[in-house]
This record gives sequence, structure tokens and C-alpha cells, in this order.
Amino acid sequence: MMKQSTSPTPNYPRSTSPLPAPANYQATTASAAVKRYKYLRRLYKFNQMDFEFAAWQMIYLFVSPQKVFRNFNYRKHTKSQFARDDPAFLVLLCVWLFLSSVCFALAIGLTWTQLALFVLFVVFVDFIGAGIFVSTVFWYLINKYLRRDPLAADVEWGYAFDVHINAFFPPLSLLHCFQIILFNNLLIEGGFVSCFVANTFWLASVIYYLYITFLGYNNLPMLQNVRVFLLPLPILVLVYLGTLTANWNLSLMLMDFYHYRLL
Repeated sequence: MMKQSTSPTPNYPRSTSPLPAPANYQATTASAAVKRYKYLRRLYKFNQMDFEFAAWQMIYLFVSPQKVFRNFNYRKHTKSQFARDDPAFLVLLCVWLFLSSVCFALAIGLTWTQLALFVLFVVFVDFIGAGIFVSTVFWYLINKYLRRDPLAADVEWGYAFDVHINAFFPPLSLLHCFQIILFNNLLIEGGFVSCFVANTFWLASVIYYLYITFLGYNNLPMLQNVRVFLLPLPILVLVYLGTLTANWNLSLMLMDFYHYRLL
């Protein structure tokens, strides 16, 4: 009779990597508090951040976002978590947000005092505050309604935040930077052409956000019915056509909102 081994068979998470798990792999995951502490502690250690890889991710969020989320699978296989453990992407995004906000503020004619307030609002309210809120809502709803097995491991909040900031980067670049630099004079002039350019940028931005969000959660094997994130797309197109018919310039509305908030 063949003697059976008493060693348990490791149960590695599903991964697209063809390589075996590393020797130091641990099937157990750290608590959310431990992960958060390690992540925040590295925010001030720039020499430990991989900014080159973070910049690569930013480029590929425009070119091929699937490749970005493929790396999250590799991280789950090697570090037992989907969420980033390196804050380099968040730091670069904050720098890009600061620079684009300065360009935006100068383009809409803010004073230096208003510019400083505008940057603070955009970074700490529109990005960090709104990002935490949106990520928390998605994290709660996805764990409650989209998991295949309610008893299985839930989606990490850190991963929900990563998905949000990934999806936030292309709209930020389109609306805060490219649109203002290329079409600022046209936007101020008004008219149908201005409305068409501005609202087309908005449509592309929202589609980018929804599509990258869909890719992020579709990457997780424990979720189902993730296509729900793509359901608003036909409605968005109808709204887009309606804004053109009504000559409702969304970018001018955003500029007016920023001016009003700073008064």
C-alpha cells in the first residue's frame, strides 16, 4: 500500500501567472489594518517606490488597461493581495493632479489666492474625499451583491480604491489637461462647436471611467455580473445627444461651478 503524505496541499489563489508560487508565499492574508499601515508607512519613503512602473501603468491605462489589471493578478499570486502595496501610483497621480489643476486654474483666470484654494479643493475634496466615498460605496455594494459565494473572501477596500484611482486618471487627463490646453479658447467662445468638443470630452471621460472600473472588478474571480458597470453606456450616449441638442456645455458649467465655489 502506498503511503499517503500528511502534508496539506497548498491552495494558491487563481492567477494568470504560469509560474509556481514563490518559496516565501503565505496562503494567509494580513488584516486590513496591517495592509493599511504598511501602505501609509511607505508614503514617505520615496526611495522604496517604483515610480517607473507606476508611470508605465499610467500610460497603459490609456493604451491597454487590461495589462494593468493583469499585474494585480500577479500580485495576488506572489503577495496574497490584489491591492497595491506600493503607493508610487497614488503619489504620481497626486503630482499630475496638482499640475493639471494649476493649468486649469490659470486657463479659467483664477487669481493666485483662488488658485491655491482651487488646488486644495481638487486634491483633498474632489480626489481624496470623493475617491474614498466612491470606493467605499462600490466596495460595499460589490461585496453584498456581486460575489459568487457570500461565504468566500470579500473584495479588499484597498483594491476598490485602486480601481477608482486607475479609472480616475484618464478622465482627469482628458478634462483637466488635454481639453484645456487644446481647446480653451474654443470653450470660452461658446456656440455649438464649443459644446460639441466639450461634451465629447466628457462622454469619453465617463466611458473611460466605467470601462476601466469594469475591467478592474472583472479581473476578480470571486465576482459575477460585473457587466452591470457597462449598463449605463447607452443612457450616457442619449444624455450626450440631449446636451448637444440643448446646447448645454458641460465644461463651461464646470468652470462656473469652480468659480462659484471659490467665491
